[in-house]
Amino acid sequence: MTAPKGLMRLLLQEDINFLLTNRLPRRFATRMVGRIAAVEHPLVARPALALWRFFGGVDLSDAATTRFRSLRDGFTRALRPGARVFDPDPATIASPCDAIVGAHGRIDGDRLYQVKGFPYRLGELIPDAAVADRFRDGSFVTLRLTAGMYHRFHAPHGLTVGGVTYLSGDCWNVNPIALKRVERLFCRNERAVIEARLADGTPLLLVPVAAILVASIRLTFLDTERSLRDVGSARVACDARLSKGDEMGWFEHGSTIVVFLPAGVALAPGLVEGQAIRAGKALASR
Repeated sequence: MTAPKGLMRLLLQEDINFLLTNRLPRRFATRMVGRIAAVEHPLVARPALALWRFFGGVDLSDAATTRFRSLRDGFTRALRPGARVFDPDPATIASPCDAIVGAHGRIDGDRLYQVKGFPYRLGELIPDAAVADRFRDGSFVTLRLTAGMYHRFHAPHGLTVGGVTYLSGDCWNVNPIALKRVERLFCRNERAVIEARLADGTPLLLVPVAAILVASIRLTFLDTERSLRDVGSARVACDARLSKGDEMGWFEHGSTIVVFLPAGVALAPGLVEGQAIRAGKALASR
Protein backbone atom coordinates (compact mmCIF):
# COMPACT_ATOMS: atom_id res chain seq x y z
CA MET A 1 0.00 0.00 0.00
CA THR A 2 1.42 3.38 -0.98
CA ALA A 3 1.59 6.16 1.62
CA PRO A 4 -1.09 8.34 -0.06
CA LYS A 5 -3.53 5.42 -0.31
CA GLY A 6 -2.87 4.46 3.29
CA LEU A 7 -3.51 8.02 4.44
CA MET A 8 -6.74 8.23 2.46
CA ARG A 9 -7.98 4.92 3.88
CA LEU A 10 -7.23 6.16 7.40
CA LEU A 11 -9.10 9.44 6.85
CA LEU A 12 -12.12 7.60 5.47
CA GLN A 13 -12.53 5.51 8.62
CA GLU A 14 -15.84 6.65 10.09
CA ASP A 15 -14.72 7.57 13.62
CA ILE A 16 -11.59 9.42 12.48
CA ASN A 17 -13.42 11.23 9.68
CA PHE A 18 -16.14 12.41 12.06
CA LEU A 19 -13.57 13.51 14.65
CA LEU A 20 -11.51 15.48 12.14
CA THR A 21 -14.42 17.16 10.34
CA ASN A 22 -16.91 17.78 13.14
CA ARG A 23 -15.20 17.80 16.56
CA LEU A 24 -12.89 20.67 15.71
CA PRO A 25 -14.13 24.28 16.22
CA ARG A 26 -16.30 24.38 13.12
CA ARG A 27 -16.97 28.10 12.87
CA PHE A 28 -13.34 29.03 13.52
CA ALA A 29 -12.10 26.46 10.97
CA THR A 30 -14.66 27.71 8.45
CA ARG A 31 -13.57 31.33 8.83
CA MET A 32 -9.87 30.41 8.57
CA VAL A 33 -10.26 28.22 5.49
CA GLY A 34 -12.45 30.89 3.89
CA ARG A 35 -9.64 33.41 4.32
CA ILE A 36 -7.00 31.02 3.02
CA ALA A 37 -9.19 30.09 0.04
CA ALA A 38 -9.40 33.74 -1.02
CA VAL A 39 -5.63 34.36 -0.94
CA GLU A 40 -4.15 34.73 -4.44
CA HIS A 41 -0.47 34.91 -3.47
CA PRO A 42 1.29 31.88 -5.02
CA LEU A 43 2.98 30.91 -1.73
CA VAL A 44 -0.49 30.26 -0.28
CA ALA A 45 -2.61 29.49 -3.33
CA ARG A 46 -0.36 26.84 -4.89
CA PRO A 47 -0.09 24.51 -1.87
CA ALA A 48 -3.80 25.01 -1.08
CA LEU A 49 -4.75 24.04 -4.63
CA ALA A 50 -2.35 21.07 -4.55
CA LEU A 51 -3.93 19.74 -1.33
CA TRP A 52 -7.42 20.21 -2.79
CA ARG A 53 -6.52 18.24 -5.89
CA PHE A 54 -4.86 15.49 -3.85
CA PHE A 55 -7.64 14.97 -1.31
CA GLY A 56 -10.68 16.14 -3.31
CA GLY A 57 -10.68 13.78 -6.28
CA VAL A 58 -10.88 16.81 -8.56
CA ASP A 59 -11.74 16.30 -12.24
CA LEU A 60 -10.85 19.34 -14.33
CA SER A 61 -11.34 17.70 -17.74
CA ASP A 62 -14.37 19.89 -18.54
CA ALA A 63 -13.27 23.06 -16.73
CA ALA A 64 -13.01 26.30 -18.70
CA THR A 65 -9.45 26.63 -17.36
CA THR A 66 -7.14 24.63 -15.12
CA ARG A 67 -5.18 27.68 -13.97
CA PHE A 68 -6.64 29.20 -10.81
CA ARG A 69 -5.66 32.32 -8.88
CA SER A 70 -6.78 30.89 -5.54
CA LEU A 71 -8.43 27.89 -3.92
CA ARG A 72 -11.78 29.72 -4.09
CA ASP A 73 -11.22 30.26 -7.80
CA GLY A 74 -10.86 26.49 -8.20
CA PHE A 75 -13.94 25.71 -6.08
CA THR A 76 -16.14 28.08 -8.09
CA ARG A 77 -14.72 27.28 -11.52
CA ALA A 78 -16.81 27.60 -14.65
CA LEU A 79 -17.07 24.81 -17.24
CA ARG A 80 -16.46 24.87 -20.96
CA PRO A 81 -19.54 25.90 -23.00
CA GLY A 82 -21.68 22.83 -23.68
CA ALA A 83 -20.13 20.75 -20.88
CA ARG A 84 -23.57 20.34 -19.25
CA VAL A 85 -26.59 19.90 -21.52
CA PHE A 86 -29.98 20.21 -19.85
CA ASP A 87 -32.72 17.80 -20.86
CA PRO A 88 -34.86 19.83 -23.32
CA ASP A 89 -38.10 17.94 -22.60
CA PRO A 90 -40.48 20.52 -21.04
CA ALA A 91 -41.95 17.76 -18.84
CA THR A 92 -38.54 17.06 -17.28
CA ILE A 93 -37.22 18.72 -14.15
CA ALA A 94 -33.44 18.38 -14.28
CA SER A 95 -30.79 18.06 -11.62
CA PRO A 96 -29.59 21.58 -10.77
CA CYS A 97 -26.03 20.43 -10.05
CA ASP A 98 -23.41 17.73 -10.23
CA ALA A 99 -23.94 15.61 -7.14
CA ILE A 100 -24.18 12.30 -5.37
CA VAL A 101 -27.82 11.30 -4.87
CA GLY A 102 -28.67 10.96 -1.19
CA ALA A 103 -31.96 10.23 0.57
CA HIS A 104 -34.96 10.74 -1.71
CA GLY A 105 -38.55 9.65 -2.16
CA ARG A 106 -42.01 10.60 -0.98
CA ILE A 107 -42.64 13.03 1.85
CA ASP A 108 -44.90 11.37 4.43
CA GLY A 109 -47.14 14.28 5.32
CA ASP A 110 -44.41 16.66 6.41
CA ARG A 111 -41.80 14.07 7.39
CA LEU A 112 -38.76 13.06 5.33
CA TYR A 113 -35.28 11.65 5.97
CA GLN A 114 -31.68 12.85 5.80
CA VAL A 115 -30.63 9.15 5.94
CA LYS A 116 -32.52 6.02 6.93
CA GLY A 117 -33.68 6.31 10.53
CA PHE A 118 -32.99 10.05 10.85
CA PRO A 119 -36.23 11.92 10.07
CA TYR A 120 -36.86 15.64 10.09
CA ARG A 121 -39.90 17.74 9.29
CA LEU A 122 -40.49 20.30 6.57
CA GLY A 123 -41.26 22.97 9.14
CA GLU A 124 -37.88 22.44 10.81
CA LEU A 125 -36.04 23.13 7.55
CA ILE A 126 -38.37 25.72 6.01
CA PRO A 127 -39.34 28.66 8.26
CA ASP A 128 -42.52 29.70 6.43
CA ALA A 129 -45.36 27.28 7.21
CA ALA A 130 -47.29 28.33 4.11
CA VAL A 131 -44.30 27.48 1.88
CA ALA A 132 -43.73 24.16 3.66
CA ASP A 133 -47.41 23.20 3.20
CA ARG A 134 -47.04 23.34 -0.60
CA PHE A 135 -44.82 20.27 -0.42
CA ARG A 136 -46.74 18.07 2.02
CA ASP A 137 -47.01 14.55 0.59
CA GLY A 138 -44.75 15.60 -2.26
CA SER A 139 -41.27 14.33 -3.10
CA PHE A 140 -37.69 15.28 -2.30
CA VAL A 141 -34.18 14.55 -3.53
CA THR A 142 -31.00 15.24 -1.55
CA LEU A 143 -28.02 16.12 -3.77
CA ARG A 144 -24.57 16.19 -2.14
CA LEU A 145 -21.73 18.09 -3.81
CA THR A 146 -18.30 16.82 -2.80
CA ALA A 147 -15.26 19.09 -2.46
CA GLY A 148 -13.86 18.24 -5.88
CA MET A 149 -17.08 18.62 -7.86
CA TYR A 150 -18.29 21.48 -10.03
CA HIS A 151 -19.85 23.83 -7.46
CA ARG A 152 -22.25 25.93 -9.52
CA PHE A 153 -25.95 25.14 -9.66
CA HIS A 154 -28.56 25.91 -12.28
CA ALA A 155 -32.27 26.29 -12.86
CA PRO A 156 -33.74 22.76 -13.13
CA HIS A 157 -36.58 24.07 -15.32
CA GLY A 158 -37.82 27.36 -16.69
CA LEU A 159 -38.97 29.13 -13.53
CA THR A 160 -39.47 32.33 -11.61
CA VAL A 161 -37.84 32.82 -8.21
CA GLY A 162 -40.25 34.69 -5.95
CA GLY A 163 -38.20 34.87 -2.78
CA VAL A 164 -35.11 33.73 -0.90
CA THR A 165 -34.76 33.30 2.87
CA TYR A 166 -31.33 32.96 4.46
CA LEU A 167 -31.13 31.02 7.73
CA SER A 168 -28.05 31.35 9.88
CA GLY A 169 -26.81 28.15 11.46
CA ASP A 170 -24.01 25.74 12.20
CA CYS A 171 -21.60 24.32 9.64
CA TRP A 172 -21.53 20.57 10.27
CA ASN A 173 -20.00 18.44 7.56
CA VAL A 174 -22.79 17.06 5.35
CA ASN A 175 -21.08 13.78 4.41
CA PRO A 176 -22.87 10.45 5.04
CA ILE A 177 -20.88 9.84 8.24
CA ALA A 178 -22.18 13.05 9.83
CA LEU A 179 -25.72 12.47 8.53
CA LYS A 180 -25.82 9.15 10.41
CA ARG A 181 -24.69 10.75 13.67
CA VAL A 182 -26.20 14.24 13.86
CA GLU A 183 -29.99 14.35 14.05
CA ARG A 184 -31.77 16.99 11.94
CA LEU A 185 -28.41 18.11 10.57
CA PHE A 186 -29.83 20.01 7.58
CA CYS A 187 -32.13 21.92 9.94
CA ARG A 188 -29.14 23.03 12.03
CA ASN A 189 -26.81 24.19 9.26
CA GLU A 190 -26.66 27.53 7.46
CA ARG A 191 -29.00 27.37 4.48
CA ALA A 192 -31.10 29.25 1.95
CA VAL A 193 -34.70 28.57 0.99
CA ILE A 194 -35.26 29.43 -2.68
CA GLU A 195 -38.96 29.64 -3.55
CA ALA A 196 -39.72 29.13 -7.24
CA ARG A 197 -42.63 28.35 -9.51
CA LEU A 198 -42.80 26.96 -13.01
CA ALA A 199 -44.68 28.71 -15.82
CA ASP A 200 -47.86 26.75 -15.06
CA GLY A 201 -47.70 27.68 -11.38
CA THR A 202 -46.19 24.40 -10.12
CA PRO A 203 -44.16 25.21 -6.99
CA LEU A 204 -40.56 24.06 -6.67
CA LEU A 205 -38.19 24.59 -3.77
CA LEU A 206 -34.40 24.46 -3.67
CA VAL A 207 -32.69 24.47 -0.29
CA PRO A 208 -28.89 24.83 -0.57
CA VAL A 209 -27.31 23.78 2.74
CA ALA A 210 -23.82 25.06 3.53
CA ALA A 211 -21.19 22.89 5.21
CA ILE A 212 -17.96 23.07 7.17
CA LEU A 213 -15.00 25.10 5.91
CA VAL A 214 -15.84 27.79 3.36
CA ALA A 215 -19.63 27.44 3.83
CA SER A 216 -20.64 30.35 1.63
CA ILE A 217 -23.63 30.48 -0.76
CA ARG A 218 -23.85 33.09 -3.52
CA LEU A 219 -26.85 33.55 -5.79
CA THR A 220 -26.33 34.90 -9.30
CA PHE A 221 -29.85 36.31 -9.60
CA LEU A 222 -29.44 38.34 -6.38
CA ASP A 223 -25.92 39.62 -5.77
CA THR A 224 -22.71 37.63 -6.21
CA GLU A 225 -20.63 40.36 -4.59
CA ARG A 226 -22.08 39.44 -1.20
CA SER A 227 -22.77 36.03 0.26
CA LEU A 228 -26.22 35.32 1.64
CA ARG A 229 -24.69 35.57 5.10
CA ASP A 230 -23.87 39.21 4.34
CA VAL A 231 -27.41 39.92 3.13
CA GLY A 232 -28.91 38.77 6.44
CA SER A 233 -31.71 36.54 7.63
CA ALA A 234 -34.72 38.43 6.31
CA ARG A 235 -36.65 37.05 3.36
CA VAL A 236 -35.69 38.79 0.11
CA ALA A 237 -38.57 39.08 -2.34
CA CYS A 238 -37.66 38.98 -6.01
CA ASP A 239 -39.05 38.26 -9.46
CA ALA A 240 -36.13 36.54 -11.19
CA ARG A 241 -37.06 34.67 -14.36
CA LEU A 242 -34.67 31.93 -15.40
CA SER A 243 -34.61 29.50 -18.29
CA LYS A 244 -33.76 25.85 -17.78
CA GLY A 245 -30.01 25.56 -17.29
CA ASP A 246 -29.40 29.21 -16.39
CA GLU A 247 -26.88 29.59 -13.58
CA MET A 248 -28.48 30.28 -10.19
CA GLY A 249 -25.42 30.50 -7.97
CA TRP A 250 -22.57 28.59 -6.39
CA PHE A 251 -21.11 27.18 -3.21
CA GLU A 252 -17.58 28.00 -2.17
CA HIS A 253 -17.08 24.45 -0.90
CA GLY A 254 -18.78 21.06 -1.10
CA SER A 255 -22.33 21.08 0.21
CA THR A 256 -25.90 19.87 -0.39
CA ILE A 257 -29.04 20.95 -2.22
CA VAL A 258 -32.39 19.47 -1.19
CA VAL A 259 -34.94 19.71 -4.02
CA PHE A 260 -38.64 19.69 -3.06
CA LEU A 261 -41.45 18.85 -5.48
CA PRO A 262 -45.21 18.99 -4.86
CA ALA A 263 -47.57 16.03 -4.89
CA GLY A 264 -48.24 14.92 -8.45
CA VAL A 265 -44.67 15.40 -9.69
CA ALA A 266 -42.93 12.04 -10.02
CA LEU A 267 -39.25 11.40 -9.34
CA ALA A 268 -37.34 9.98 -12.28
CA PRO A 269 -37.31 6.17 -12.25
CA GLY A 270 -34.01 4.56 -11.42
CA LEU A 271 -32.70 7.14 -8.94
CA VAL A 272 -30.42 5.25 -6.56
CA GLU A 273 -28.85 6.53 -3.37
CA GLY A 274 -25.10 6.86 -3.88
CA GLN A 275 -25.22 7.30 -7.64
CA ALA A 276 -23.51 10.23 -9.32
CA ILE A 277 -25.68 12.58 -11.33
CA ARG A 278 -24.71 15.54 -13.48
CA ALA A 279 -26.41 18.88 -13.82
CA GLY A 280 -29.03 18.69 -16.57
CA LYS A 281 -29.93 15.02 -16.20
CA ALA A 282 -33.55 14.08 -15.46
CA LEU A 283 -34.51 14.29 -11.80
CA ALA A 284 -38.32 14.29 -12.03
CA SER A 285 -41.16 14.72 -14.51
CA ARG A 286 -44.49 16.52 -14.48
